[in-house]
Amino acid sequence: MTNAPLVFSTEVARALAGGQAVVALESTIITHGMPWPQNLETARMVEDEVRTAGAVPATIAVMDGAIHIGLEAAQLEALAQASDVMKLSRADLAACLALGRTGATTVAATMICAHLAGIAVFATGGIGGVHRGASDSFDISADLQELAQTPVTVVAAGAKAILDLPKTLEVLETLGVPVIAYGQNALPAFWSRDSGLPAPLRMDDPAAIARAHRMRAALGLKGGQLVTNPIPEGDEIERATLLPVIEQALEDARAAGIAAKAVTPFLLERIFTLTEGRSLTANIALVRNNARLGAAIARALAAG
Repeated sequence: MTNAPLVFSTEVARALAGGQAVVALESTIITHGMPWPQNLETARMVEDEVRTAGAVPATIAVMDGAIHIGLEAAQLEALAQASDVMKLSRADLAACLALGRTGATTVAATMICAHLAGIAVFATGGIGGVHRGASDSFDISADLQELAQTPVTVVAAGAKAILDLPKTLEVLETLGVPVIAYGQNALPAFWSRDSGLPAPLRMDDPAAIARAHRMRAALGLKGGQLVTNPIPEGDEIERATLLPVIEQALEDARAAGIAAKAVTPFLLERIFTLTEGRSLTANIALVRNNARLGAAIARALAAG
């Protein structure tokens, strides 16, 4: 771990040295999730949410042959305008570094890098999971395996609603990943507060989530925790409204022959168009909400 090519921003280095609360943030939302300049504005907004909630944000990306744990202001702006950025998961993280390419970290890669840096909490939008039709395509996100082996608590608004949510939950259960709903009994579905599925676990207190994180380490259990944090009520797109939109986007993807890593970006773009931008507004709201909860959990961990 000490040989990993890590470069810490001034703010993050100071926070880690002082035992302060730090929250990891991914970078694919910047490079692959939103257009310029909204991507930069959102990245800054999410970082500020973490700071306001009493923790230090560590946006993670690969640049110039190193894993950057926290980005300086100029680096964040450069990443937001960069082209030909690799979308990194476990499989291509090392190759990106070896080739000296620029890479944005997905959930899986962010978890790996956060753990290398000694950061225990990561806030994101939604995790990947089992894609619809996976019985034929075998398309299952590496995020699920990462949650089973890397000891980071991940705060998300559930799995992305474009996925097969029952199968995603089943795989997480098989892999032994704790799935904790925050403040409600239902599993949220990204843009919607209720997926129609009951959550396996419920916790209403960030300190309880922090205790569960520490207890897993004490028991020698591999992997992290998935904390599903429902989008605020005023920002959600209800499931009944969203389901036909998702079905239309999936049909459009099939008709266009979209496959593999191109599926999720295509679907998110189609849903943005079909909802007249509401999906992006909701996405920003849920990421900010997750940043606040992530900071609260990180503070509880830092307090011991």
